[in-house]
Amino acid sequence: MTVIGGLLFTLVCVFGSFALTGGSVIAILEGLPFELLTIAGAAIGSFAMANSVHVIKATLGGMKSVVGGARYHDADYIDLLGLLYRLIRLVTSKGTMAVESHIENPQESTIFKEHPKILLNKEVVSLVCDYFRMIGMDADDPHQVEDVMGRELKKTLVEKMHPVHALQGMTDGLPALGIIAAVLGVIKTMSHINEPPAVLGEMIGGALVGTFLGVLLAYGMVGPIAARLKQVVEEEARYLEVVRAILVSHLHGNAPQVSIETGRKMVPNEYMPTFSNLETTLEKMQTTARA
Repeated sequence: MTVIGGLLFTLVCVFGSFALTGGSVIAILEGLPFELLTIAGAAIGSFAMANSVHVIKATLGGMKSVVGGARYHDADYIDLLGLLYRLIRLVTSKGTMAVESHIENPQESTIFKEHPKILLNKEVVSLVCDYFRMIGMDADDPHQVEDVMGRELKKTLVEKMHPVHALQGMTDGLPALGIIAAVLGVIKTMSHINEPPAVLGEMIGGALVGTFLGVLLAYGMVGPIAARLKQVVEEEARYLEVVRAILVSHLHGNAPQVSIETGRKMVPNEYMPTFSNLETTLEKMQTTARA
């Protein structure tokens, strides 16, 4: 909601100050549709030329994240820590083969079913199952696994940043497109040079709306959206980093509780559960498992 609120506040301040100092908002509104068609049309066309269909779809999908924020919050991190604790504890007590049925068919796993929100997240389920599968294939060198996971998570982050770079490219181009719209307006004005000064002044004012609109769209709308999307992508990437920290700690021979505590320390401070809260959650899981 802060994105929408910030946008409205920006527009009110820009147009409000213009009106309060004696400017005619009507003059801007009259030229706005045509200038917007020129600038937005050129921006959308350039965006389509510069990016693949996958990046375009990812950018459109990212708008939901810009408004709603990152998907993962306090309960989601606790849920992830609980799931990994169950799996690691099972491996520690009964061996790697004990989790095979859970990672090969997570949809039917009694452990995964107790974490339904994670079960719906194909990216997280795939990451967890793939690396537990690697551990089951005797890939138990913690440094090797950490390196492989690090490269995969880096690759994933780079790919998720493509929409951010695409929007930033649009931000860089919008002021220039505004100038193009303004130049077209000046050309139109020059073709009516025999008109009286009042008419020419109105036409030049309409042309300058293009420059104004290009800069406003770039630095007042698209640029902030790109920055917000980058924050969301980076924040969601921390969720997967928690998985890496826990699995590497487990491969170093630490007890399940220690491995989970290592993962807890990787949770963003805003959502990191306290030691006592997490301990209480894990104790309840142990009690449920015995029952």
